[in-house]
Amino acid sequence: MKTTTFLLAAALSLLPQNTLAQTPPFKGALTITPIASNTKCLTSQNGKNNGSPVVIADCNGGADQLFTFQNGQVTMYDGKMCLDVTDGVNADGTKLQIWQCYAGAPNQAWYYNFWENSLSWNNSGKCVDLTDWSLANGNRIQIWGCSRGNPNQFWNVGYQYPNLPATSQSGQSGTNKCGTGSSASSLCQTLWLNSYDDFCLFGPPRTAAIGNIEREAIAYCTKPTHGTRVFPPGTFKGVHWVKTPEYVQITGKGDFTKIKVPKGDQGGELDNRGADGNGNPIGGLIYGNVFGPNQQFHEWTEFISHTEFCIRACVGPNAPVNCNHIYDEMG
Repeated sequence: MKTTTFLLAAALSLLPQNTLAQTPPFKGALTITPIASNTKCLTSQNGKNNGSPVVIADCNGGADQLFTFQNGQVTMYDGKMCLDVTDGVNADGTKLQIWQCYAGAPNQAWYYNFWENSLSWNNSGKCVDLTDWSLANGNRIQIWGCSRGNPNQFWNVGYQYPNLPATSQSGQSGTNKCGTGSSASSLCQTLWLNSYDDFCLFGPPRTAAIGNIEREAIAYCTKPTHGTRVFPPGTFKGVHWVKTPEYVQITGKGDFTKIKVPKGDQGGELDNRGADGNGNPIGGLIYGNVFGPNQQFHEWTEFISHTEFCIRACVGPNAPVNCNHIYDEMG
């Protein structure tokens, strides 16, 4: 197995390790993408057939790329087919396939650690692994000895736009299915980062300090086309847009009391993980057209106070480092 070393391990070492989860924090049918690229998805190569190889392919949001985590299994096609270790062979390099689901089948027992974004085969010491770090369509996915911080074993889960659910996480106060208009009472929790004049921020749904509403924050956008609330005139005094190969960042100053941040609030951090892995806000999703059409940003962080803001969304193998979540207040 060819291994590529990045800064991923350093980022993971900063995440809380006392809480693990058998399933991702997101609900319903999900795409599974390698950290190497948001445009590639795990795919059943031959559809709903026993023995269909699990491969990497261009994401399209079709049924061959939708996985549901339930009852310790990773299922497809309305729970009829499961992610399966071929012949149950516990050896590095064994390839994955799709097979009819059987309750309690050891070949189909999986554990997703949402702090490390790894998908491990139960009681085997093996993890789902991007074979040879190759994004070539048709590259068949394997199992390999679990290695914390190995980018070959880092798998994001999410949703292909526009197929978003009404809510993406349990306990969510708003919605992700927001439409294309705007409303002063919108509870949309889906952001877009497209350009210096087409972007959104999370802010309070009512007048309250950021630290008190971080779980409930909703979207405010510069354009009235994302189903959100719209920034009132005069909100911004200046905006700075930066795009690198690994992230997009927008910073600026303004009067954010216009979006219900109390005057004097020094602000706080919103991000995709939160203290329990559910994110701040719960169910907050971010998309953009910066690195390709309608791509989901799985790693992001935002700071906002009553006078300034910064939001950054990251892609690629260094995303957890470049979008680190370590600050509580802006200074």
